[in-house]
Amino acid sequence: MGWYTNVIRSLGHRPWFAVAGRNLVPIDRWLQRKTNGRITILGRSALPTLLLTTRGRKSGLPRTVPLIYAPDGDGFVVTASNWGQEHHPAWSANLLASSEAIISLEGGRDIPVRAVLAEGAERDRVWPLVTKVWPAYDTYVERSGRAIRVFVLTPS
Repeated sequence: MGWYTNVIRSLGHRPWFAVAGRNLVPIDRWLQRKTNGRITILGRSALPTLLLTTRGRKSGLPRTVPLIYAPDGDGFVVTASNWGQEHHPAWSANLLASSEAIISLEGGRDIPVRAVLAEGAERDRVWPLVTKVWPAYDTYVERSGRAIRVFVLTPS
């Protein structure tokens, strides 16, 4: 892991970084779409990221959000941390309503996935995978006072 990644991971624990991150999400989503996932705000080498597209549970429209992920065999683990806010992000409610989604990886490769909310022993198994990639998730749990939703995305 390079110095840049270490700096980003360290900053992730700071409240101001979470505020900045929330505000940069629309720009990051646009940037990843325009470059087929080759470029992100934090830089591709810093953290593994993907674009998750869900179907809006109320609107039925596609909703896309950039997320950090941890690999898990052929699958991917993502967290609904919402940058440590007190409420769950909308995309996680979309996945609870319909488990079918699409992820886009670097190079513009789209993969249909099925999402499963990790609970119990499965959550205990995958939580260390995501905190290894982004240790600030533990800080987000403390800050938000909620159990952060964790999803395992499996190619369908």
